[in-house]
Amino acid sequence: MTAPTKPQTQPQPQTEPQPQTETQPPHTGPAEPVPAGSGSPLHAPVIDWFDEHARDLPWRRPEAGAWGVMVSEFMLQQTPVSRVLPVYEQWLARWPRPAGLAAEAPGEAVRAWGRLGYPRRALRLHGAAAAIAERHGGDVPSDHAALLALPGIGEYTAAAVASFAYGRRHAVLDTNVRRVFARAVTGVQYPPNATTAAERRLARALLPDDEPTAARWAAASMELGALVCTAKNESCHRCPIAAQCAWRLAGKPAHDGPPRRGQTYAGTDRQVRGRLLAVLREAPGPVPQAALDRVWHEPVQRARALDGLVADGLVEPLSGGRYRLPLA
Repeated sequence: MTAPTKPQTQPQPQTEPQPQTETQPPHTGPAEPVPAGSGSPLHAPVIDWFDEHARDLPWRRPEAGAWGVMVSEFMLQQTPVSRVLPVYEQWLARWPRPAGLAAEAPGEAVRAWGRLGYPRRALRLHGAAAAIAERHGGDVPSDHAALLALPGIGEYTAAAVASFAYGRRHAVLDTNVRRVFARAVTGVQYPPNATTAAERRLARALLPDDEPTAARWAAASMELGALVCTAKNESCHRCPIAAQCAWRLAGKPAHDGPPRRGQTYAGTDRQVRGRLLAVLREAPGPVPQAALDRVWHEPVQRARALDGLVADGLVEPLSGGRYRLPLA
């Protein structure tokens, strides 16, 4: 891979924004339509802002390579940067290349995943590493179709790796980008709960024509949503495109679509699954049923969570009522 002239530009899906006291730019009347393509007036101010304000994160550095970008993309799904950073560093120190991870048992990936949550991501990353080692000589492919063909890789991750690692021209639509486009162009506070065809068309229309600028735009618009145009406490006074934002110019109308989905954790099967996996991760070998029974008081929910872990391939049942992380 040719070393980029600028630091890698892959941002994260989640941040911890600080509340801001907002001073809005003056209202200037109805929003004008934002032209698409390379002539969009959004590109230059957003990219210039990113050049000045982008955070120095390890997966953005040239030495991270495509594998480092891919690992970060798996880890950052629904997980804040502060939790990802230590696990990411340990992961890359242990498995600097996909082949190293592929040579280990899947259970080792689950063990190293720690408490990042959504541990099926660890199994998917292990599967992708094995396919990279087998099909691509241990190098993360640069072609979008080849990335999409890897197990555990969806449209977003394939586009993100191709764009952020290789500077390719792809629409990279995470929650942050969708929120920026919804506000700046569509004039609504929040995007739909699930990505729509209209959002994909808009994202493609807004892509700059040349690949380097398109890759920079993908990273910059994502960072803008992560740091400034946040879900709560948006900082319009710091936004480089506030004067062009359709939602702000319309007076910031309140969200009137379907209720936004919230996430709960305490008392859920997900919490029980996490506690069961914590026991298995910390054990050097198979764990008896009695050790798992102690982590949760409600037997029906505990059994359901354990059955789910087995069905997902995260836990392997053995004879004699014992369990372990998967070996194959």
